[in-house]
Amino acid sequence: MATIGFVPHLQRPEAIELAVSTASWLDASGHKVRLLASTASPWDCSQEELSHGLDLAVSLGGDGTMLRTVDLVLSTGVPVLGVDVGHLGYLTEVGPGDLRRALTRFLGGDYRIEERMTLQVDVTRASETQSAPRRASSEEGAAQAGDSTPLDRINALNDAVLQRSPGGHTVHLAATVNGDRFLTYAADSMIVATPTGSTAYNLSARGPIVSPRARVLVMTPVAAHMLFDRALILSPDEDLRLQVIDGPLAELVVDGQSQGALGTGDVIRCTAGPHDARLVSFGGRDFHHILKQKFGLSDR
Repeated sequence: MATIGFVPHLQRPEAIELAVSTASWLDASGHKVRLLASTASPWDCSQEELSHGLDLAVSLGGDGTMLRTVDLVLSTGVPVLGVDVGHLGYLTEVGPGDLRRALTRFLGGDYRIEERMTLQVDVTRASETQSAPRRASSEEGAAQAGDSTPLDRINALNDAVLQRSPGGHTVHLAATVNGDRFLTYAADSMIVATPTGSTAYNLSARGPIVSPRARVLVMTPVAAHMLFDRALILSPDEDLRLQVIDGPLAELVVDGQSQGALGTGDVIRCTAGPHDARLVSFGGRDFHHILKQKFGLSDR
């Protein structure tokens, strides 16, 4: 018997209804079920309880729900099955009507796992306290960045973005690769994306589309106020650091969730994550086919 957890989109009643009905079906078959939703059902659980001893996590929603589900189980290696309840997503694997058949195939061992590279983001503040960063010089901040202990560590499947605060001006960022200063950017935002995240914000910023099977980091400036505005593709073992320098605060957003503001001298370090996301696939949805559907492309 398997233990299966469900993470539905909480603002979509159809996602919650599908989770409850499928949980009831599995429970009647003798499987253990966990449901991350306030449904007053016998399967309700907390985030802390969800992943312990879990065999499969089922995301019911869109790509945003998939990102949340992956984050919840990433460190445990639990595979994630995405159910598309809404619009066609890049990450979801099956439609609502195919969920029970998909679970039957999973329980029978008829599936494969796609390993997706993740992003680890370490945040280091120039100040001693996270709440009140002092205004350090860029040289002082760079020296501290190499020696300080990260105050926050965040994992992502899609991307990390340093962007101008609402109503603010461009952000000024010093990019360092493997300890060597690369370039100083003035831009609306800077995106650091995984191959999976290359079809998210990176795509709208005209960054490259990368096969999810690749293992690279993509750094893409958005509306750069400078001559060099090209995306940079880095190896996953390279150490990329972005330091906020003289200018307004920059907002850090990771997988669509705001992590707060960074000030002068604060640094984010981006490297390949220690754990891959493990996505369940049945071989019916090819990345390139999805890409063609999204853009309405046809063969000539």
